[in-house]
Amino acid sequence: MLDNKTIVLGVTGSIAAYKAADLASKLTQAGAKVEVVMTKSAAEFITPLTFRSLTHQPVTTDMFELASEFSIEHVALAETADIVVIAPATANIIAKLAAGIADDMLTCTVLATEAPVVLAPAMNVNMFQNSVTQENLAKLKARGFTIVGPEHGRLASGKMGLGRLAELEKIIDTIQKVLEKE
Repeated sequence: MLDNKTIVLGVTGSIAAYKAADLASKLTQAGAKVEVVMTKSAAEFITPLTFRSLTHQPVTTDMFELASEFSIEHVALAETADIVVIAPATANIIAKLAAGIADDMLTCTVLATEAPVVLAPAMNVNMFQNSVTQENLAKLKARGFTIVGPEHGRLASGKMGLGRLAELEKIIDTIQKVLEKE
């Protein structure tokens, strides 16, 4: 199902970014071409080299990166995507997308794509349950975004609650179901 599909994997600044590396690996092993776009905050948690090693593709971290094949026309990445997946999706990226803010490569890609978008939120329970985050997620759902997770469990803060990144198998299953509809 994922053979020859181009998946743009957006990785944002969450402790769950390390799980995105495993997701990128599993998607690549399933035959997908995985193009990783990392926010600057994501690169504080995990390096672009990790994703490049797992996907065998260049990693985009900056909209004005001269070495990137997508640097001249930043919408080129959006046009090549069969699906865009943001895992983990922080409260910050959810808020930016809900407001239509396009101030980095990931937000520009999402706003420019016609491909379906899947968000896998991961954050502190209070941030997730905050009415602003819930309103932003509702806006994105109404615009056709697919939301997978989060799940209940132990969070990086040590608290138990809703905010863990969905299990990778659940994210991959969601990706496959969304692609089947296309």
